[in-house]
Amino acid sequence: MLGNATKSIQKLTRRGLALPDLVLWSAEAGAELVEFAFVLPLLLTLLIGIFWFARAYNVYETIVRAAREGARAAVTPTCSTCGDAFPNSTTVQTAVTNSLAASGMATSGTGISINVQQHQQLNLDASNPSALWTVVTVTYPFAFNVPFISSSITTVSMTTQAQMVEEQ
Repeated sequence: MLGNATKSIQKLTRRGLALPDLVLWSAEAGAELVEFAFVLPLLLTLLIGIFWFARAYNVYETIVRAAREGARAAVTPTCSTCGDAFPNSTTVQTAVTNSLAASGMATSGTGISINVQQHQQLNLDASNPSALWTVVTVTYPFAFNVPFISSSITTVSMTTQAQMVEEQ
């Protein structure tokens, strides 16, 4: 009986008719499903990891911008009629927290720190070695939520520093 079916299939294919595979279930049935079950968690981990690393980069760039805003606020005298006084550290920290809040980020909590060092002589300008600088350092924790990753490496403390010369 199987021989007659084979002869009729051969006749149909000689006439130019394409037939779908008429193979009965074999030992490889469902192998693709098993392979997909192994690959899917790896693929999802990779995609979610890409998302979280992009988010980490976004957070880092946000704290860099916040540190620059703080340094910019610190090096600009408040007004010429009040003796060209520079803002105090609290005003600079407020500028940094306002910049973080504008981006929808937390401004206080565990691991968040803002350090302001004003009137530092850093000797970064060879033509003006006595110039005074302001250094603003921002540290911000970032928590990764990547599946299948150890919880010991899920929180990263990001630190950035901005320094600007004070206007004379």
